[in-house]
Amino acid sequence: MKNKIKWMGLVLAAICFFQVSVMPVQAEEYWPEGPQVAGESAIVMEASTGTVLYEKNSHLQSYPASITKIMTSLLAVENCNLDEKVTFSKNSVYQTEGSGISRDVDEVMTMEECLYGLMLESANECGYAIAEHVGEDYEDFIQMMNKKAKKLGCKDTHFNNPHGLPDEDHWTCAYDMALISKEALNNDVFRMIVNTKRHTIPPTNKHEEQTYLVNHHKMLTNYQGDTRYLYDYCIGGKTGYTSVAGSTLATFAEKDGMTLICVVMKEQSPNHYLDTRALFDYCFENFQLWNVAENEKNYTQNIKENKIFKNEESFVGLNKDGHIVLPKAAVFADAVPKIVEINDSKDVIGNIQYTYAGRKVGGADIEITGAKVSEFKFQKAEKKEKQEDKKEKVVKINVKYIFLGVLAVLLFIGVGFGIYKFVDNFYLIKYKLECKKQQKMSFKEIKFKRRKHRK
Repeated sequence: MKNKIKWMGLVLAAICFFQVSVMPVQAEEYWPEGPQVAGESAIVMEASTGTVLYEKNSHLQSYPASITKIMTSLLAVENCNLDEKVTFSKNSVYQTEGSGISRDVDEVMTMEECLYGLMLESANECGYAIAEHVGEDYEDFIQMMNKKAKKLGCKDTHFNNPHGLPDEDHWTCAYDMALISKEALNNDVFRMIVNTKRHTIPPTNKHEEQTYLVNHHKMLTNYQGDTRYLYDYCIGGKTGYTSVAGSTLATFAEKDGMTLICVVMKEQSPNHYLDTRALFDYCFENFQLWNVAENEKNYTQNIKENKIFKNEESFVGLNKDGHIVLPKAAVFADAVPKIVEINDSKDVIGNIQYTYAGRKVGGADIEITGAKVSEFKFQKAEKKEKQEDKKEKVVKINVKYIFLGVLAVLLFIGVGFGIYKFVDNFYLIKYKLECKKQQKMSFKEIKFKRRKHRK
């Protein structure tokens, strides 16, 4: 039955696609021109759809520096509880340099405190300690990083440490870091941590005093009293810098229902902040989000009007969280749909993917809703015949008639027994009367003989 539903759903989707594809050509597709940026590579991606709104050399391999820690944090929140105890080894303390929070060997902190140290103060020893704790060992965690990157579709990435310190075998690109950030933003714990401006680590077994943390991202906080780069719509991100990588920056912002990810690499300070702000302003001013289920009238109308199905509720529907991103000068109908079949899901039978101006702009899943599908006439007839066959084989039992039947049998037995007793008593009485009669006859004969003898 599921295969039939899937097949019919895709047929209807294909019909819809055909109807849409033969529609008259709309106005010329237009993509707004973005600003010039100083960095060697940059990208802006809309988080819910993965739509690339802007890119400059986004697949150019570069050293990421500390934005590496986005992947480290993602693996930690996916594989650990926040209250797990993390112990700092000698390697975590002495084989890291640069930014840190001065932890000691055998110091113990919760995973939550380590993550705040990692993402707010960019503490390299926290990154190393997290790697040793999450993986079976340090090297295992590095393998986890690369496996996760490959799973997310990263093709220009090879991680070789969890913190981003200089390493010739440690590189990525702006596009891949946007993919990793997109996945991380789906995790509420990650969102909470990167959106935190200040945090206090309580005393530990090695530090009697509290440790105060401040987020280094200047678009979120006035780090070191600098308010020039604060951005009202910023919801977090991660800074990075090494002499070989230059300034790198991953930033997340929300406005008008859109969540944007901006990654700039190989920049010179403060251009990484200036370019990021310019890119956000460009995207928020020129693009808007459209909900597919609310605006795709051709697909939904085609299903409801199809005469094969009698029920009003469709047995398949569009996922309500599916969106596309278009320039504000365009309308939803300008996007070109394409139906893609999905075979490895129980609930999703396909996907409508949209393109505009030669770019993928998002889409929505076609899901099985659970609504009952109306049967065809020949199916109903076949079902009726089977039911009639079953009726012929079924013996109906009526308790009332069984009771009356049993009562009648008992009555018949009682009457028969009464007649039997009556007949038996009748012959007994007759026998007794005959005996008395014979006795009387005998008595008369004896008396007669006596009289005769006397004479």
